[in-house]
Amino acid sequence: MSPRHQCTSSSASGPLWKTFQKGTVRPALPQTTVQFRKPEGSRVISPINGGSTGHSSFFTFVCVTETLETLIRQAENYTSILFCNTYRNMALEAAASIQEFFTDVGLYLFGADVNPEEFVNRFFDSLFPLVYNYLINPGVTDSSLEYSECIRVARRDVSPFGNIPKRVMGQMGKSLLPSRTFLQALNLGIEVINTTDYVHFSKECSRGLLRMQYCSHCQGLTLSKPCMGYCLNVVRGCLAHMAELNPHWHAYIRSLEELSDAMHGTYDIEHVLLNFHLLVNDAVMQAHLNGQKLSEQVNKICGRPVRTPTQSPHCSFDPSKEKHGMKIPARNGEETLANRRKEFINSLRLYRSFYGGLADQLCANELAAADGLPCWDGEDIVKSYTQRVVGNGIKAQSGNPEVRVKGTDPVINQIIDKLKHVIQ
Repeated sequence: MSPRHQCTSSSASGPLWKTFQKGTVRPALPQTTVQFRKPEGSRVISPINGGSTGHSSFFTFVCVTETLETLIRQAENYTSILFCNTYRNMALEAAASIQEFFTDVGLYLFGADVNPEEFVNRFFDSLFPLVYNYLINPGVTDSSLEYSECIRVARRDVSPFGNIPKRVMGQMGKSLLPSRTFLQALNLGIEVINTTDYVHFSKECSRGLLRMQYCSHCQGLTLSKPCMGYCLNVVRGCLAHMAELNPHWHAYIRSLEELSDAMHGTYDIEHVLLNFHLLVNDAVMQAHLNGQKLSEQVNKICGRPVRTPTQSPHCSFDPSKEKHGMKIPARNGEETLANRRKEFINSLRLYRSFYGGLADQLCANELAAADGLPCWDGEDIVKSYTQRVVGNGIKAQSGNPEVRVKGTDPVINQIIDKLKHVIQ
């Protein structure tokens, strides 16, 4: 059946919730961008940006990223404290390498093109000259930059730290990659929400919305609301392209759940980063214990150093900490990355069928008349709507009596392709 057009006008535009709310829509030019957002306090919301529960999901997402950043800083502090407490004479010189290492960790997690194997190797390369000069050949001494560079390069040949660098590489590789993938998937979710926050209404949709909201006013029926079936046909027609996202959005959330569930155990990023300093300590101790052999190997490769007396730099301690050393701060169990991740996934589960049920929510919560009440059917006030009510999605709109839907939306198709890529 062809859509009914008894009341015609130009396309409506503006925020979508205003378009759908009586008394706020104004006729405008066709093909304008319509913001897809509900007003504050509304129960019909987007999974991340709208309403109270939606804001909860968004802020939980922010908490996930902030907790991850805090985790990296805390792991860096643990490593710095290890040197200040145990290897004070080399602590200040090690500080730059520690900072660079954890900066690279953060860059990798948040999508930068850095290689974990390379930054792990760089850290242990830079650590060996310090261990050699301060522990293997201890004393108040200094060696030339050229000699230190030779020791740094020799690290991979003499293997002063045994298999610990390889262990670190294995742990970092197996813990950082899932977290990096998880963050990239979350960013895609934000992109989906931001993209669908703005929709282009067709002329057919705008006419249908205008007729549903305002044609009753022409007859002086300013307090009437559209019938539920009538509202569903109009809004399902307007949001038909967006409803096509629903199965892919549902699968996307399921993929996030599976990825999150897999991020635990020995290769959980929290466990790996917060125990990194222990492996560093093991590496330094192993080099120290094998000092005589390493010294002979380095002398063969680099020769004997030319030393000049100097004063070894030390960590600066607060007087109250001097006696007991620096302490690793206690962690709040509720603020772990795993807990934040779980909170986010739990909040996002509420929106698995968001795109498929949006039209129904808008009509049931805001737009349509309650069951049993007289309502507007696009022509008159009636007891019930008698036209066929179509389902959600593009295919279902072929029989829509209120809004004609043609073709597909290239923007929605692009989003679907991206979601499919993440799901795979």
